[in-house]
Amino acid sequence: DTCPAVPPKAQTIFINGLPCKNPANVTAQDFKTNELSKPGYPDIFGASIKIVGAAEFSGLNTLGLSIGRSDIDKDGLDNFHYHPRATEMIFVTKGGLIAGFIDTKNQVFQKFLSVGDVFVFPKGLFHFSLNYGFEDATYFSVFNSQNPGLVSLNPTYFDHTLESIEKLKKRIVSLSTSEVPEVTGFASRELESIYS
Repeated sequence: DTCPAVPPKAQTIFINGLPCKNPANVTAQDFKTNELSKPGYPDIFGASIKIVGAAEFSGLNTLGLSIGRSDIDKDGLDNFHYHPRATEMIFVTKGGLIAGFIDTKNQVFQKFLSVGDVFVFPKGLFHFSLNYGFEDATYFSVFNSQNPGLVSLNPTYFDHTLESIEKLKKRIVSLSTSEVPEVTGFASRELESIYS
């Protein structure tokens, strides 16, 4: 029924995936983790991302799942990245975000998200999340792979001065305010005051 992973440091055979523990040694603890109870370490964009797969959470082994937590500072950005082996679905638990992805025709799909909203980033497509609110934002992710991978636009590949990061954020916001018809009232005034 299950296949909790042998910890990677204890592996003696290396395969694409993780070997199973002896079924006689499987316990309920293999199916519980507190890895996402606290945020990770923030990057230069004001985002901290934690992805927990089968190597850290043995009960996920062979289930085709990983989980994650992202915390984004007020006015922070989860920089453009993609997961080569997984689709990501996010659930917002705190704050407000503009979340979006770019398809293979360079079309942008993005929406304003609030607490309780869910958004999906298709496998292998660049995506991002921008905190547009006046408080920190948090969302949790589910990936349909036990090893989703992460490929990010390295800040050294482009001008990552404060000015250029602010231009990128303004561009994201301008796309949202012009293309998302339900953006009215309070949210628009907030965005206008932040990015004008």
